[in-house]
Amino acid sequence: MEHMGFLSLVPPLLAIILAVFTRNVIISLFSGVYIGVLFIVGGRPLEATMTTIGDFLFPQLTDSYNAAVLVLLFFIGGFVALMEKSGGGAALAENSTKLINTRAKAQVSAWLGGIIIFFSDLGTPLIVGPVFEKIFDKLKVSREKLAWIIDSTSSPVAVLIPFIGWGVYIMGLMKKEFDQLNLAISEFDAFLQVIPFQFYAILTVLMVPLVAFTKLDFGPMAKAEHRVQTTGQLYWPHSTPLRKTEKEKVGKQQNSRAIMVWLPLLILFTTLFGLLISKGFPIKPVDGGDFRVALSTAYLFAAVSLALLMIGLKVKKFGEVVDIYTGGMQKMVYVTVTLVLAWALGKVIGEMGTAEYVVEILQGRIPGFIIPALLFLVGAGMSLASGSSWGTFAIMLPIAIPMAVGLDAPMMVCIGAVLSGGIFGDHSSPISDTTILSSTGAGADHIDHVKTQIYYASVNAAIALIGFIIAGITESSFTIIITILLLIITVFGVSKYQSKKVMI
Repeated sequence: MEHMGFLSLVPPLLAIILAVFTRNVIISLFSGVYIGVLFIVGGRPLEATMTTIGDFLFPQLTDSYNAAVLVLLFFIGGFVALMEKSGGGAALAENSTKLINTRAKAQVSAWLGGIIIFFSDLGTPLIVGPVFEKIFDKLKVSREKLAWIIDSTSSPVAVLIPFIGWGVYIMGLMKKEFDQLNLAISEFDAFLQVIPFQFYAILTVLMVPLVAFTKLDFGPMAKAEHRVQTTGQLYWPHSTPLRKTEKEKVGKQQNSRAIMVWLPLLILFTTLFGLLISKGFPIKPVDGGDFRVALSTAYLFAAVSLALLMIGLKVKKFGEVVDIYTGGMQKMVYVTVTLVLAWALGKVIGEMGTAEYVVEILQGRIPGFIIPALLFLVGAGMSLASGSSWGTFAIMLPIAIPMAVGLDAPMMVCIGAVLSGGIFGDHSSPISDTTILSSTGAGADHIDHVKTQIYYASVNAAIALIGFIIAGITESSFTIIITILLLIITVFGVSKYQSKKVMI
């Protein structure tokens, strides 16, 4: 195996360290790319700069696949902006609150609301939270519980959907590695195969209704629920709840209707699956290019229908709709820059032989079945420290996929482990944007939210780790059933133990 030895580890390690300390993904990725190129050209700074731009950044923009992904992301950004500003999500959530008269119904309704707003992980807390906070107060459910629910239905839901920005971003990273390894695998088919191995995200989403129906709270959450039910106090004496500013508030607009959510989404799904079925889906594998064209078309049609509804119902004027749509496209610039740098870093560590070096070190020393568990732990630690799941994906996938091939580890399980590790940090880190927005949307104290949520997140992470060990051995997607059973048993066991402490 050809590699540059220990030097090949420097670019990804530098990117990880900078991501943790700067919490800026773009700076971290660019630094990793530049340092790697500096090593490749023999330590000449000017040549490294020119090579970075000319050989590692420009080619990412001129590649036809990359260009298609970037265009698709702009279509998605425009549609999501329209959906968030239309007020349809808040209208739909409000309509669903009419029959809510029990604590369990309130929790499950907020959970369903978060799932319905799957198209925007950052929009979920700010749309669902403000609608349900008064209902939770009335039925004596803690603000901490609301924050946990909307946090559990933001990024953990988004990462499971192949046809939104998250899925497109992840598939873009996978595609590059598949091409470099000459693997004849469609990134769309691969994403679908990985879904059953996204243990952490699936367990996080399923834990909400499990806790809601069984009333099996544990840890600080049990004490928060006991506080609200016995004293009626929304907060602890030391709490300082986050409040929504006008800039952050995403509420119901005048004349907004629930149809502004379900009709555009219906058009999106009908167009997407109609076009994919014509290509043989789900019987035949769908070419990645066909998938991107179908998805771009679907988002365009959905955006047009939503724009017409907003104008027709007098929610926004034509000029405002255009500004919102183009503004949404502009917000995707950060994502596209991140993706271009991630591709460039993948190319750098590929030329330096990073994965080959790691394989050479581990081969014969560590069995392939344990690799997914190790990837999950590394990804979880990195994302927890940096608060960035996308940065974790960008750095870890270009290493994990070649490692899976070189060490004969189950590739789909390895990819699922990286995604699960990244989502754990995104969901749990106090510096994650979704964690902060969940505290804001629920009107909860941020530290209280982090403290109550980390117990649930840790349970899911521990079970996910066990799942990756089992899946590493069996390579079976049915491992998800085992992890769900473990979740049910654990929640019942822990809550029974904790119930004795709630009154203390």
